[in-house]
Amino acid sequence: MSRLQVVSGKGGTGKTTVAAALALALAEEGKRTLLVEVEGRQGIAQLFGTEALPYEERKIAVAPGGGEVYALAIDAEKALLDYLQMFYKLGSAGRALKKLGAIDFATTVAPGVRDVLLTGKACEAVRRRDRRTGEPAYHHVIMDAPPTGRITRFLNVNDEVAGLARIGPIHNQAQAVMRVLKSPQTAVHLVTLLEEMPVQETADGIAELRDADLPVGGVLVNMVRPHVLDEDAVRAAGGDHREEITRALTAAGLPGAEKLVGPLLAEAAEHAQRVALEREQRETLAKLRVPTYELPFLGEGADIAGIYQLARKLRKLGVGA
Repeated sequence: MSRLQVVSGKGGTGKTTVAAALALALAEEGKRTLLVEVEGRQGIAQLFGTEALPYEERKIAVAPGGGEVYALAIDAEKALLDYLQMFYKLGSAGRALKKLGAIDFATTVAPGVRDVLLTGKACEAVRRRDRRTGEPAYHHVIMDAPPTGRITRFLNVNDEVAGLARIGPIHNQAQAVMRVLKSPQTAVHLVTLLEEMPVQETADGIAELRDADLPVGGVLVNMVRPHVLDEDAVRAAGGDHREEITRALTAAGLPGAEKLVGPLLAEAAEHAQRVALEREQRETLAKLRVPTYELPFLGEGADIAGIYQLARKLRKLGVGA
């Protein structure tokens, strides 16, 4: 069982919505999940209709069966202050560094420091235990991660840091994070659409993750529209059946059949083209040798009801379990 579920995807594929739905799906049956945001967009708060998330773990939803979903928007500056206190016991000295601008410099200018802090905070939540019971504080941690084009470097930055700092707490912390990220405890899921560019970026992302020895989870195909025509109708849509359709509509007593035929044929041809393109993209995804799951298009948009609908689907498919 993977306890850290990383969700990435090309912009516009709905990765934040899928990450939120996955947190709900895995929180069923009385479990606790933590949904982590690392990009500072407050996308989770917008989805759940809450105020902007502070730098603290806050309960935002209750899943079917009584499970609880907590959320955390990781702030790199505050994470660095935590780090300085944890390893160097700086306390007020760390706050003084913030006033001097050193914290802001470290998180915005120093290469890789920001990503080290973000991944480190998520992995700390994975490793954390309840002091009373000794059980994991969270059964699953779900990270709404950066887009596919950046995900491998984002997750692998601690490996680079461990190589640069060969001794001391920074080296030890970086190694501890990479032990989580490259272990069976972690699964990196990529969200895509059945469109050429997102599918190609997904294929490239999986290749990069594998090259870096990072664990690939599954491909989540989002916003899949239903097929309104069967295979025979799809094939027929490519031909010229204007006269035949006009006669059928007229026989059915539909007024103005001649004017309706053109738009109907155009829509049918567009649908047939989309079905053909989606078939090609499914074939491309099948070659990646990764579990693939399809999620429905939400006609009403990604509101709370839609997130719960996706959560039920993910639960049924067994994603992340």
